[in-house]
Amino acid sequence: MASAASALFATAALAMALMLAGSSTCHAARHLADTTPAAAPAAVPGIPAVPKPPTVPEVALPPMPAMPAVPAVGAVPPIPAIPTTIPAVTVPAIPAATLPPMPAVVPKVTLPPMPSSIPTSVPTMPFLAPPPASA
Repeated sequence: MASAASALFATAALAMALMLAGSSTCHAARHLADTTPAAAPAAVPGIPAVPKPPTVPEVALPPMPAMPAVPAVGAVPPIPAIPTTIPAVTVPAIPAATLPPMPAVVPKVTLPPMPSSIPTSVPTMPFLAPPPASA
């Protein structure tokens, strides 16, 4: 009984810890998203400054060529009508099957006799010989 109560308490504690951990990480992520970025740290002496990437000059692109017009498709052919009458179907006759007669009495089956003594003990396995004593 004590182990069941202990397991239930541990499960409840784990569920509460997961709920608290999940809610705090959501608040932390929201807080990080809402805060303004920090100022750049001061340069450390002895480490060279990272060069800035070269600027790409802006180039005016030529205008996009006009798309050719798609020719109009003619009228779609009508869908054929579904017939409302179902033709009669003839099913061939199934011949009557004759089964052999069921036996009135089920024959008895004789089982071999049970042994008079059933071993109830488990045979013991022999142990390995002990290691030789070091002299």
